[in-house]
Amino acid sequence: MDFNRISADLTVSPQITVADVKAIEAEGFRSIICNRPDGEGADQPGFEEIEAAAKAAGLETRYLPITAGMVRDEDAEAFSDALRALPGPVLAYCRTGTRSATLWSLAQAGKRPMPEILAATKAAGYDMNGVARRIANGGRTPTDTGDASYDVVIVGAGAGGISVAASLKSRKPDLEIAIIDPADIHYYQPGWTMVGGGIFEAQDTARTMGSLIPRGVHWVKSAVAAFEPANNAVILDGCRVVKYHRLVVCPGLKLDWAAVEGLEDTLGRNGVTSNYRYDLAPYTWKLVQEMKEGRALFTQPPMPIKCAGAPQKALYLSGDAWFRRGVLKDIDIQFMNAGGVLFGVKDYVPALEKYVEKYGATLNFFHNLKAVDGQARTATFAVKPPEGEATEVTVEFDMMHVCPPQTAPDFIRVSPLADAAGWVDVDQSTLRHKTHDNIWSLGDVMNAPNAKTAAAARIQAPIVAENLAADIDGRSPTAVYNGYGSCPLTVERGKIVLAEFGYGGTLLPSFPKMLIDGTRPTRAAWFLKERMLPPIYWKAMLRGREWMAKPETVKVAAD
Repeated sequence: MDFNRISADLTVSPQITVADVKAIEAEGFRSIICNRPDGEGADQPGFEEIEAAAKAAGLETRYLPITAGMVRDEDAEAFSDALRALPGPVLAYCRTGTRSATLWSLAQAGKRPMPEILAATKAAGYDMNGVARRIANGGRTPTDTGDASYDVVIVGAGAGGISVAASLKSRKPDLEIAIIDPADIHYYQPGWTMVGGGIFEAQDTARTMGSLIPRGVHWVKSAVAAFEPANNAVILDGCRVVKYHRLVVCPGLKLDWAAVEGLEDTLGRNGVTSNYRYDLAPYTWKLVQEMKEGRALFTQPPMPIKCAGAPQKALYLSGDAWFRRGVLKDIDIQFMNAGGVLFGVKDYVPALEKYVEKYGATLNFFHNLKAVDGQARTATFAVKPPEGEATEVTVEFDMMHVCPPQTAPDFIRVSPLADAAGWVDVDQSTLRHKTHDNIWSLGDVMNAPNAKTAAAARIQAPIVAENLAADIDGRSPTAVYNGYGSCPLTVERGKIVLAEFGYGGTLLPSFPKMLIDGTRPTRAAWFLKERMLPPIYWKAMLRGREWMAKPETVKVAAD
């Protein structure tokens, strides 16, 4: 029989037989709940038969029959009461297990976050997105959804969301557009590497969200709980529902600090820092300034991560500061990379290796950070080379810069929009969803095989705007994304290796080689990063001014 474990206390299964009861008892279950009405199927044993066998095996039982497709609010309350009263663990069953999983989901509403409920049932083989509104409403059927409706709804007001809203407005000023995002502050995250290197001030990378939402665009200041693409609806926390004709999904990704044991307890102290957080980047620079000797670790988790070069950017700027102060000879720099290469596009590696040599850094590949003991100042890594046995090593440190593991946000991973890995499933050329043709996605959350950078979002936003506008006009999408991404690798103060590339590692330089040769460090690239890119971000990209970002289009053959 199928045991589909949902939680420590509850497992659900399809219809059981009298003969199954002994196996159920042997698995350690102490109670059985029947959620299938007697007589629903010709091959179905009655509950009294199951009850008698369970009693003989020393198991308690409860009969809570649910008509298929008719799980009432009071049924969910009764199921919750039964779980409290019965000794656990409990096995609940119906014809397929779906009714039992639905009852558990509604019973957990308000007790667990919706993504956790949807993830638990999804892992057990049951998709509960169909009752997401009820889960968001505390497990009760909503009586008044208070729907708002817009031509275009954009989930996420980061670099991608605000840019695509501005680009859409410039193309179709009369569109009713709403951006959904609960944040009060918008951050220029590419600047945090420079904060950690003592070049930018943290406050210069932040603006109030309200000051950046494009004029005429509605701001729905709320968090998204779930999606109902079949109903063209987005469900917000508190069960408010926003309807759309077209949807753009770009909430960024989740920094999974909790995936590293002990990390959250020591961030911002004990020498543990990260440029991936606004409040910690200044601590990085403080540690660099104070360090005179010892070991500095710089970690990089498995891909995908946003700005794949950021972990080593921190290394280079720190090494440069120690070199300039004359203390580098007394500092042991270790780069702990879960991957097997320094940088994914080989053309840029020779220039980077020269700086690795300059700073005396040791490259440790296939080292994935698993645990941190801040007080002891030790870090434990899982080491798994392609050939050879998996091992663990524990390394002492005086300073450690951590790049956290990264995933799609929880509400995306459990949604009908996600692929098997949890990312929004799009066509990599048009950025249109592969299944739902009125949905688009861009930025870090979608599954196109490009680098997750702000520069990528700058190119993607006009493409999504162009293709969405074409769809509104009844035309096929013609704007094509070539996978462009850019990673300005700050190898020393005043010089940058400007990596620009697309799908498959194809080099896609924006400037003539005589001006900026991206495969070697240049001062011109540093000037671009330090002086030009921040105002381009705030005053052009977020305002729909597509400087060097006009969409490439292809002709569509006439029918």
